[in-house]
Amino acid sequence: MSLWMILPVSLPVLTITGIWVVYAMALYNQHVCPVDNWLYNQSCEEDLYLQSGPTLCCTLDNVPLISKCGTLPPESCFFSLICSTGSFMVMVIVLLRYAHVIEKHQNCVLNTASLSTGWICAAGLMMVGNFQVDNSKVLHYVGAGLAFPTSMLFVCVQTALTYRLAKTQGEYNVAHLRLCMTLLAFVALVLSGVFFCQESFVLQHASAIFEWLFCVIIMLFYGTFAFEFAGMSSDTMVVLARGTLGPAGREHKVDALGPLGGPLPHSQPHPHQPENMSIL
Repeated sequence: MSLWMILPVSLPVLTITGIWVVYAMALYNQHVCPVDNWLYNQSCEEDLYLQSGPTLCCTLDNVPLISKCGTLPPESCFFSLICSTGSFMVMVIVLLRYAHVIEKHQNCVLNTASLSTGWICAAGLMMVGNFQVDNSKVLHYVGAGLAFPTSMLFVCVQTALTYRLAKTQGEYNVAHLRLCMTLLAFVALVLSGVFFCQESFVLQHASAIFEWLFCVIIMLFYGTFAFEFAGMSSDTMVVLARGTLGPAGREHKVDALGPLGGPLPHSQPHPHQPENMSIL
């Protein structure tokens, strides 16, 4: 069992815990309203952070969207740290998964597409974390526009890739798990986007809840790569160092293996070996 499996497990642990800590900080500082609050007003006499008492007056500016929770300091600093660290870990996991597929099988369009979408998602996540929605709305929404669709595309491509490469029952079980998570993430993303465009206070709040659900599912999806990373070896690092296996290297690898992946029963001499020796 390889220690590389710790990496995909640590990503959801770090990010999910981190964004909930950001929410708790924003709630403590009265920068957003609680998730269980469904009552909103057009306006309030005082800003939320100036109010006191058991009952708070909330407006749509206080909906607990993830971006809203990380808008104001001090939680904005921690939110930027979580997003930047998470985006770096996403890039590393996506790259290792790309190399692992090449090492164990071969490169394909799906594998290349997953690398591209994963890295675009990481770039969008970094923009979301470092350009707060109230301070730099355009760049923040550009980052969100990159991160959310590409993260959905990434899990779709990886699910299809898992089914394509599956050979054992365990690998098919992982594929089934990823398919369920992909479907749930798709539903959550669609509902979050549709409700976000509505004027209803209730639907806006529901949009925030589905946004939280979508992000949690995506992070848990990355955690499922622990199944593949547990069997990762130093050969994966060789693939990364050399980029990909070239045609000659791939042919040599195929020739060295039997039809079932084992060594050939008898090594055959190269047909041109006597001629080469005579030339020498």
